Amino acid sequence: MISFILMVNKQGQTRLSSYYEWMDMQERVALESEIIRKCLSRSELQCSFLEYRGFKVIYRRYASLFFIVGTKADFDVRVKGISSDADNYENELGMLEFIHILVETMDRWAGSICELDIMYQLEQVHFLLDEMVMNGYVIDTNKSNVLRSIDLIEREGNKNEGMFR
Repeated sequence: MISFILMVNKQGQTRLSSYYEWMDMQERVALESEIIRKCLSRSELQCSFLEYRGFKVIYRRYASLFFIVGTKADFDVRVKGISSDADNYENELGMLEFIHILVETMDRWAGSICELDIMYQLEQVHFLLDEMVMNGYVIDTNKSNVLRSIDLIEREGNKNEGMFR
């Protein structure tokens, strides 16, 4: 299960954050800043996976943006006191592929996705992300299916005789 998704620029400014588990705001801010600092400080020769504060962090850099996905860390079932249902079986390579599909979908939607697209069309980006992820689970990776609903909303919004006008 995905715990959070972040989109961050090279300066460490969060452009989009989406959380799928409840977390106190102070804890979110602290966690975000620490994870962003960790990801930005790693070289390109290091792998895109790290474990930090009970989260498995998978990230990928596209141009000037870092796409960061956090899941619960794997627990060792041999350790006493940890139940087997607390395990997380998210595949790191699957999450990297999800990040790639997300970026490809955003590219198809906005031409070539950049930081300004995310900043000025934040509602549409959240909607696109919500079409792909629900309650922390990836539900759809088909670009056409995801973009169809966004296209319908944009077409309805461009009509002169919209529903709410």
